[in-house]
Amino acid sequence: MLYLTGIIITFFLVAILASKKDKSEADKILALWLFFTGFHLFLYYLHYNKDFASFPFLLGFELPMPLLQGPFLYLYTSALTNQNQYKKYNWIHFLPFVIAVLVLMPFFTLSFQEKLKIFQNDGKGYENLILILYSTILISGITYALLSLQKLSKHRRNISDQFSFNEKINLRWLQYLIFGSSIIWLVVIFYEDKYIFSVVVFYLMFIGYFGIKQVGIFTNQTIPVNAVLNIPSNQNIEIENTSEKIKYEKSSLSSAELQSIHQKLTEIMKTEKLYKNPDLTLAELSQKLNIHPNVLSQVINSAEEKNFYDYINLKRVEEFKKLILLPEHQKFTLLSIAFECGFNSKTAFNRNFKKATGLSPSEYLR
Repeated sequence: MLYLTGIIITFFLVAILASKKDKSEADKILALWLFFTGFHLFLYYLHYNKDFASFPFLLGFELPMPLLQGPFLYLYTSALTNQNQYKKYNWIHFLPFVIAVLVLMPFFTLSFQEKLKIFQNDGKGYENLILILYSTILISGITYALLSLQKLSKHRRNISDQFSFNEKINLRWLQYLIFGSSIIWLVVIFYEDKYIFSVVVFYLMFIGYFGIKQVGIFTNQTIPVNAVLNIPSNQNIEIENTSEKIKYEKSSLSSAELQSIHQKLTEIMKTEKLYKNPDLTLAELSQKLNIHPNVLSQVINSAEEKNFYDYINLKRVEEFKKLILLPEHQKFTLLSIAFECGFNSKTAFNRNFKKATGLSPSEYLR
């Protein structure tokens, strides 16, 4: 019953994604990923019920299916974080699966009775091939999980270069997917199929539950950041990868120009206190200074030795330290003053305040 539930949930999620209007690249990859996962679960369900006689031609097709999991996780991560620059080469990631299918073709062409006999004898005659396939599957899964984590880490750095907040840019969905997938690969190493596919079912249930809760995954809603960045409402958040562009623009910005821009930045922050805007972005601030975002990012990194996120939140901390000393603010709570300074959550306030001062806000007051 558990496996059947997983199959129904998976194809239900595929149907939701297929019916979604203006699907993004990430949506399409996730839909394909879920489809093949559901199909693989269906093949195991036939094994579990010893019902392959109903679908004799499918016996054995489950063997190379795990080779699809790693590539789909990696491509989905790349698409969701806008790091899929070489789309036309995406098919290369599926070469191991195609090669495995071709190598197994002699087995697939056997009669159902012959294939069934091999399965009943624990793969007799195919031991070496099964060992190679199993090793390849493990290497593929672990490698792609690590590569996906690397993409996620890089995405976090890009966010810090462009946003003064990260609470609304919720990366937990992607982080959960990667860690959940990694747990499955650990189960594959140490446990047998019934435990592996039980974990897969719970993983799929998790995707369904948190995916529906996470704005923009299975719905056409968008999170507030889209409006800030003028991203079309039918797209997921795409964070521009500025690190490479900044590197190439460094040589064109002289020391005098850098100092001049930094002086203007310091002045505008002092007079207009733009950091009080909780949704302030690098793009907005660069428009105020009438310079390219990449140039501004370089100035902040060079002159302040901080990324944009840390620079703006330090300004907010400094403003809080000033306001908390004023008599007229004694009647307000710490959090209300923090909100006035531009913080948009208690967590962000406490984290950034301790990072800047080494103390919690209450410890600092004492």
